[in-house]
Amino acid sequence: MNLVETVGEAAAAHPERPAIVYEDRELSYEAFWTRAGQFAQALVDRGLGAGTRVAVYLPNLPQFATAFHGTLRMGGVIVPMNPQYKRRELEHLLGDSGAEVVVTLPDLVQHVEPVRDDTNVEHVVSIGDDAGDVSFEGFLADDTHPVVDRDDDDVACQPYTSGTTGTPKGVLLTHENLHWDADAALDPVPGGVQPEDRHLGVLPLFHIYGMTVTMNATLFAGAAYYPVPEWNAKEVMELIEDEELTLIHAVPAMYNDMVNEPGDYDFSSVRFANSGGSALPMEVLRAFEDRFDVDLHEGYGLTETSPVTHANRVGERRAGSIGRALDGLQARVVTDDFEDVPPVEEGPVDESEVDLSEITGELVVAGPNVMKGYFERPQANEEAFTVEDGTRWFHTGDMAYHDEDGFYYLVDRKKHMIVTGGYNVYPREVEELLFEHPDVKDAAVVGIPDDRRGETVKAFVVPAPDATASPEDIKQYCLERLAAYKHPREVEFVDELPRTTTGKVQKFELND
Repeated sequence: MNLVETVGEAAAAHPERPAIVYEDRELSYEAFWTRAGQFAQALVDRGLGAGTRVAVYLPNLPQFATAFHGTLRMGGVIVPMNPQYKRRELEHLLGDSGAEVVVTLPDLVQHVEPVRDDTNVEHVVSIGDDAGDVSFEGFLADDTHPVVDRDDDDVACQPYTSGTTGTPKGVLLTHENLHWDADAALDPVPGGVQPEDRHLGVLPLFHIYGMTVTMNATLFAGAAYYPVPEWNAKEVMELIEDEELTLIHAVPAMYNDMVNEPGDYDFSSVRFANSGGSALPMEVLRAFEDRFDVDLHEGYGLTETSPVTHANRVGERRAGSIGRALDGLQARVVTDDFEDVPPVEEGPVDESEVDLSEITGELVVAGPNVMKGYFERPQANEEAFTVEDGTRWFHTGDMAYHDEDGFYYLVDRKKHMIVTGGYNVYPREVEELLFEHPDVKDAAVVGIPDDRRGETVKAFVVPAPDATASPEDIKQYCLERLAAYKHPREVEFVDELPRTTTGKVQKFELND
């Protein structure tokens, strides 16, 4: 199986239909499939073969989809990278993955060039001009390369996620993982995604949610994908109305922005809307449905599961729940001893009236969308899986409970991960940077509530003797070295951090 074969089938069935619509320009399936083949041939012409890592360091643009499917077409592996990343973050991702090609914007080449000597990068392809080694259009070959055969368990994509140590880990997602999950993502949509559908592409394509649920699921079905490179609630709402978009997948912060954006907008064309990436506040769900008369369905997944594992279906929705497990996927709630936690009769429960410790456990899943493993991280792989009676269970790290009807409810995160606007932020990564500042003696990072993002990042800093930096200086220091969503929105100076006798920071005291 090579998952792009399904896109080729859609192109053969609907050659003249729009595959990608961007800034009023339509790219037909026939034209898109040809360009993907030209990108594949360009890689081969440069001596690159199956297994080659190609880093796509782009916002949501048509070229992302071309590079993605072109790379897979010749048997390569995609390494998606957040366009907000700077040199510090790129150096690890490019070095760890061994990527030999980077496709990016001219303005982002400046972050790639300084790390080339320490990585395997040989070719930098820039969109629009020759800021790198060659422009995207100049890179494309005249001929097209056929789809190469790949085994189901061959790696197709290597996105990066972080653990509690803050060290990003490559997630090995296979052709079967991604193909199965894109197919499964069609299930909650009534009747599945249809060729007549027009899908809003506001979820970042470097993120597995956008890659699988919006881009791949849409192209598999022969529908039209509308990429949006930068979030702006007003512009997106106008796009939904003007283009009569039918499908929306977004994160809670985006729905909250739409609820609070003034003006009258017609969403009558929308037949399905889904929220994922972080917990959906009930007040946002109700406000969105009241204003636009569109039901909003919540789902759940992780990078390691390609990503979707649970979803609420039309007519089978339970507010406050992440829904039922996808057909073909197994899910359990277990204790630390891997014993099953019994379900409650019906959820959601009133958390003020029950002892959550008696009904919750860790959510574990098993199925064809679960990753092959972490790239060259044997210890992390050992910790991530439990094999029982021949079934390989993945530990999500999320605490949950479930009810007798099969609905699941998230309660808390087992680890200290912060989810801000749908992005994962691991405190350790920010703390490591803070400790590099000469005016910082000690530091700890936690998530605090935020009306728009769900959570945001706060740093508690113990200043070094004779320090001169202000909290604003510390914030700016982080903003210059990390993606914007990771930097602390608040910095509080304290005399000392609460620690245990073994030296661990008691973060629950900082959250009080």
